[in-house]
Amino acid sequence: MECACGTGAISKYTAPKCRYLTATDFSDKMLMQTDKKLRKYLNVLIEYADITKLDYANESFDKVVVGNVIHLLDDPYTAIDELLRVCKPGGKVIIPTYINMSGGRQGFIVKLLEKSGAGFKRQFDIESYRAFFEKAGYKNVTYDVVRGRMPCVIAIIKK
Repeated sequence: MECACGTGAISKYTAPKCRYLTATDFSDKMLMQTDKKLRKYLNVLIEYADITKLDYANESFDKVVVGNVIHLLDDPYTAIDELLRVCKPGGKVIIPTYINMSGGRQGFIVKLLEKSGAGFKRQFDIESYRAFFEKAGYKNVTYDVVRGRMPCVIAIIKK
């Protein structure tokens, strides 16, 4: 499952590797873009969903992905709890999030994204991202840093 799939930027890479993929978002416009990108995959179900109140049974999915949205949410911990609820025991919740590694170019890109409508509620660097999960008491979390133009840290919570 992918929550907050947006335009399908991550989904287009995971769909060919999954047996089944449920891609959800809170925006009908985003879902239309995802549908265009993923139309050729017969294993994909695209649905409207609120990440803080998922209408799926407990322990429904082996893996749950939510990419680059935690920093936009008013209540990210409620969303993470929902992701964990729908994830099967032994499964993984995978949460890549943009981070600020330099303050320079990254700060400029964040301002540009905010002007285009992305309402950042918080910004992370590597240490504050780890602290974000520790503060909430999430256990079994690993972190992988992906460097590049828009660096991110992928937090993986094993349930």
